[in-house]
Amino acid sequence: MKTTPASDHVYFNDGFKCSSISINTNLTEQNGGSVGSQGSSEFILTSDGKKIIPPHSKMDCAKSWLKRCTERTFNKKTLHKRLPITRWLPKYSSDDAVGDLVAGVTVGLTVIPQALAYAGIAGVPAAYGLYGSFLGCFVYIFLGSCKDVPFGPSAIVALLTFQAAQGSWQKSVLLCLLCGIVELLMGIFGLGFLIDFVSGPVSSGFTSAVSLIIVTSQIKDILGIAVKGTTFLELWSQIIENVQNTQASDTILGLTCIVILLMMRLLSSFKIGSIEPELRSKSQNIMNKIFWIVGTSRNAILVIVCGAMGYIIHNIHEGTPFRVIGYIPPGLPTFELPPTSLSANETLSGYEESFIDIVRSMGSGLIVVPLISLMENIAICKAFANGKPVDASQELIAIGVANIANSFVQGFPGTGALSRGAVNHASGVRTSLSNVYSGALVILALLFFTPYFYYIPKATLAAIIIAAVVFMVEVKVIKPMWRAKKSDLVPGIGTFLACLILPLEIGILIGIGLNVIFILYHAARPKISTEILSTQAGNEYLMITPDRCLIFPSVDYVRNLVNKQSKRVENVPVVIDASHIYGADFTAATVIESLLKDFASREQLLFFYNLKPSICTLFESLSPTEFEVYYQEDQLDELLKSRNYVQKKVVTV
Repeated sequence: MKTTPASDHVYFNDGFKCSSISINTNLTEQNGGSVGSQGSSEFILTSDGKKIIPPHSKMDCAKSWLKRCTERTFNKKTLHKRLPITRWLPKYSSDDAVGDLVAGVTVGLTVIPQALAYAGIAGVPAAYGLYGSFLGCFVYIFLGSCKDVPFGPSAIVALLTFQAAQGSWQKSVLLCLLCGIVELLMGIFGLGFLIDFVSGPVSSGFTSAVSLIIVTSQIKDILGIAVKGTTFLELWSQIIENVQNTQASDTILGLTCIVILLMMRLLSSFKIGSIEPELRSKSQNIMNKIFWIVGTSRNAILVIVCGAMGYIIHNIHEGTPFRVIGYIPPGLPTFELPPTSLSANETLSGYEESFIDIVRSMGSGLIVVPLISLMENIAICKAFANGKPVDASQELIAIGVANIANSFVQGFPGTGALSRGAVNHASGVRTSLSNVYSGALVILALLFFTPYFYYIPKATLAAIIIAAVVFMVEVKVIKPMWRAKKSDLVPGIGTFLACLILPLEIGILIGIGLNVIFILYHAARPKISTEILSTQAGNEYLMITPDRCLIFPSVDYVRNLVNKQSKRVENVPVVIDASHIYGADFTAATVIESLLKDFASREQLLFFYNLKPSICTLFESLSPTEFEVYYQEDQLDELLKSRNYVQKKVVTV
């Protein structure tokens, strides 16, 4: 029995009964030495329960702290964690080199047309998509912890960039730098856990809404019309207003490209011969490999074909019947600091903007873009991790440094794209060194092929985006979510609708807010179980077990439930099993005091079982007289005996 926890500082746990470990304390050897466990030397616990901290000078404490920090920071484990290349590079083999080469070239053929297309989503010239697709790849090799992540532009981040930077390439490049700094700081301070606040339903709702917005934003290029707007409703209202200006040649080309891409997509999973690869002939395996390569490289093939068609038509007719990308500056971008101010000619308002003005105009995008970038990146890592843990903070460091580097070559924010990650994984990637080859292909494109990009139709790039993004609408999660837990549909659908109607950063915050409200509701409404039990002496009592901690939103609710159940059996004592109560606050202590008074007023006994000492001390501070706690089952009979309890007739609950 434990009536005053501060008196002996002992906390019994019934789990020790079945333990095979013998723990001896306060025993003395024959030679006068002590046996048992050696405690911490940071303080001494006296017989009356007080702590005496040995005297140390401030200089000694600072040296000790610095030494511990140095030991934690400069060791092999930390080096492997913060510089993942040191883990796999010493074991790199020729097989790894071949796998990375194939995967890198395959992803490179995918990233070039996607970079050109995603630049259109971000509202910047096509060249800036290529600028953000090579230097970050090289940085990720050293800092990235996932082999399947191909760093570069993504559709979702490109759309967020457009909403934050309003289509200005200067603001987009500066946003890349600022987002990289935010991501790096979040990673250094271990804030990768923030991604845990974006639940599965919220993530699905956000991704689905963004996919529809991206598809809608590309309809203008399919129809060949000019449209302005950022939200789903704004875009559709503009499309309806300008639909009479539709260019038939762009529409026919765009729809044809979409159909071809969807058909070529099927080739990547098409197989001839037996289901088992070892039962197929050599020619069948070769044909299947060709099908897979054609299906995987469909974007690059379509861009080359349509670009060649545009070039031929332009030379014959001195122009094309459809809109093309236009001039792209040849060569690599200059390495320079991102612009930190804008002149009057570079702004939409016609007024000069300082660095502070630009940052203020970006608003919450400086937080939302890094979080969504991390969410995309972690989705790739988890998809191909095979159950291994993912270090979100290290991924923040990797994409943060990559974006900082990209900003110096005029790139806009990037991250790992799930579509390219799937291609990377399916191509047999071995390490993140595959980024070298995809980055090298982008450099070659900038050096030698930019004059030919001029003739690529905008409708073709729009078709590439639509054919890829339309599959990101996560309709398939609704049915299992409905079966598993219908309430999860509320934050998911709420996020989806909010992102369609409002700016994306507000929509995702609304979704997270809805999720937090659901979490708080469940915290405020804990479940309790009740059962009639008997002590070793045959005394019956009511055991009430809450399933979570007691904090201010839930204590009144628990008090009412405990009183309601206890009044049904007023002739028996009540025991609250506190095994699941791992935390409490001052409000909980005051409510427990009121609960004890409720029981005292109707002369019913109330005890607490297995209450943690820290919580016990908190409750005792407000309820020193009626408060009783015990930690072993046989102690309940002693408590009842001390209260002169006599067994009465029990009313079953």
